[in-house]
Amino acid sequence: MIDKPGTNQQRQERLDRERRTIRAMIEICCRGHHGTHTLCPDCLNLFTYAMERIDECAFRAQKPACSKCSVHCYKPVMRERVRHVMRYAGPRMLVHHPILTILHYADSLCTNWKVR
Repeated sequence: MIDKPGTNQQRQERLDRERRTIRAMIEICCRGHHGTHTLCPDCLNLFTYAMERIDECAFRAQKPACSKCSVHCYKPVMRERVRHVMRYAGPRMLVHHPILTILHYADSLCTNWKVR
């Protein structure tokens, strides 16, 4: 059976891509700030927390990009850590992971609305 656009399989692929994107961003930031080739304990903790937030998102597969969402499920401290990661890694993503970057921006455009 062929899935139609917007089916659960495609939405799940988007969530999986979001997981890969946040991992890539945390790895770039960790390598740049901590000089490691694997995630240091602090960055691994942030990554684990981000995965839990994605897994427990109230909107599940219909979730918008976190920046477009009206429900901020991150604790304030962790939210600030993710912002730091994104500020550092965002400009570098195009060089290190160009396809993920383009798909991330496409996802943001497709969900260019606020969930109420």
